[in-house]
Amino acid sequence: MRCPLQPHANDKDRSFAEVFYDADCRFCVNAARRFERVLARNGFKLVALQAPETCTRLGILDHQLAEEMRLRLPDGTVFGGADAIAEIARCIWWASPLWALSRLPGAARLARTTYSWFARNRNCGGGVCRADARVALRPASLLPLLLLPTVTLLLRARVAPWHFMWMMAFALYVGCKWLTYREARPHDKAVDRLLALAYLFAWPGMDAEAFLLASDCPIIPSRSEWIAAALKMLSGATLMWVVARIALPDHPLMAGWIGMIGLILVLHFGAFALLSLAWRSVGVNAVPVMRKPLRSTSLAEFWGRRWNTAFHEIAARFTFRPLRRIVGATVATLLVFLISGLIHELVISTPAHGSYGLPTGYFLIQALGIAGERSQHGRRIGLGRGLRGRSFTLLVTGGPAFWLFSPTFVRNVILPMLAAVGAL
Repeated sequence: MRCPLQPHANDKDRSFAEVFYDADCRFCVNAARRFERVLARNGFKLVALQAPETCTRLGILDHQLAEEMRLRLPDGTVFGGADAIAEIARCIWWASPLWALSRLPGAARLARTTYSWFARNRNCGGGVCRADARVALRPASLLPLLLLPTVTLLLRARVAPWHFMWMMAFALYVGCKWLTYREARPHDKAVDRLLALAYLFAWPGMDAEAFLLASDCPIIPSRSEWIAAALKMLSGATLMWVVARIALPDHPLMAGWIGMIGLILVLHFGAFALLSLAWRSVGVNAVPVMRKPLRSTSLAEFWGRRWNTAFHEIAARFTFRPLRRIVGATVATLLVFLISGLIHELVISTPAHGSYGLPTGYFLIQALGIAGERSQHGRRIGLGRGLRGRSFTLLVTGGPAFWLFSPTFVRNVILPMLAAVGAL
């Protein structure tokens, strides 16, 4: 089979494939430098996995970046690890026997196993690869996350359901916030106290390293971003205090859903976006919590890069990466979604006094959907990219939404809350 890259006399007419390598790995960087000229002559260009929007272009989650090298062909096809090396070898005449060997029965599986072992055990710039760094948590970091939700549960019978929902959400938020702050503080570098207070009390995100240590240069917001955030906030307020009230008499469940969508627009897409813009305007790297989720062409992109990046950050660092070393990436992904479902049980099912198990079922569907779009059959039919990937993402995230926010939750929690704030 011929190499898919067709060489041309003029490089401007050539379709280059991209080889993504881990710029935090000393071995990977040295290998990239050694083979850079050979790759360029044969239609490949090197790109760091840490480059902006890499996850979106590859259709992977942020915490999967350092798992393996990847090859992206001009037509959008992506290969990873041993498969990527074999595909590159196919396009280099003296390395093409390696590709031929990979086509022998059982050779591909052996190559993938060998590559995976090497990737997990390679040494990186700091001595241990960030891809599989063990998380050694200090007890003081975990204490609020364990104590605050427990105390809140004891108060369940003494407060209104919607009060309990916000108390539980706040307890989990404070616990996670403290955890990320404590584990991000370097031992050999002072952190500005005012900036630390700002992170703890004036920013909803969970990427403490970016916010406190300026690990990346923030993108200065444009005027259109300010206008878009303000319009989303205004739209949400209109849904809550105008449209929901109109729908209430004849369609109470619809009124609850409209009010709930309005609240999400006001907070996540409005107020949190304006906070991000304000911090970025003064040079602080406050990554937006919501990053245009409707543009997602895959479930992996939706949950990993665009929807609630605050939860993704903490789940990736403190759950997925430690579990991956023990059970592998697939099972670790399933467990992360299971834990997410259990957290939503605390915030949704517990105050509603019903619909137990439905939020967990919703997130298990998301995990199965990601596994499906990454499967060989899913890739063959076009899941994870283009219009089909976007349609599949909308179907899986939106179709079972009534499992996440059941009628019981809307009646017992959302409608009383909307009435209390004067929306109904």
